[in-house]
Amino acid sequence: MPADGPRRRLPVKRWHRSATPADAAVVARCAGPTLDLGCGPGRMSMALTRAGLSAVGVDVSSRAVALTRARGAVAVHADLFGPLPAEGRWAHTVLLDGNIGIGGDPVALLRRCGSLLRPSGTVLVELEPPGVGAWQGQVHVATGRHRGPTFRWAWLDTDAVSGVAAASGLAVGEVFRSGGRWFAELTRLDRPAAP
Repeated sequence: MPADGPRRRLPVKRWHRSATPADAAVVARCAGPTLDLGCGPGRMSMALTRAGLSAVGVDVSSRAVALTRARGAVAVHADLFGPLPAEGRWAHTVLLDGNIGIGGDPVALLRRCGSLLRPSGTVLVELEPPGVGAWQGQVHVATGRHRGPTFRWAWLDTDAVSGVAAASGLAVGEVFRSGGRWFAELTRLDRPAAP
């Protein structure tokens, strides 16, 4: 929740369930080794694994990593801005469930995602619906009467993604909608030309 703005209800129950048809639309675009960044309890990491892909979840929460592993998926406890396995060799990075907000700077986050990819790789990112805009600021998570610490976060809609992607060294390949959710597939600007 923004510390200085509107409240948002987090879809925590969805995060703990099995993958949805909208998630399956993202999985279908993955054709090689995939990093699930900010994997949470591992819904997407498990869906990618079940699709026969080599997938690794990454999360700063040790609890999230334990939940992902308990599902039978691979996960590492790490900050995605720190060293990660096989940097520069991933076919895809996935940022779902609002994870474009990680670190509060979508340009820096998408630049990092691009650095993790092989030249032909893609970033699959969930976005806010058209018209919501872009926002960066301080947020906190509140449950009942408990208010967690403040941290930097951001959100980005389908209209704002092109400029942010370009500033990150990426290009929008496609924006698509599935299950009432919005996504974009981003490619590296230095992507090799098709033969």
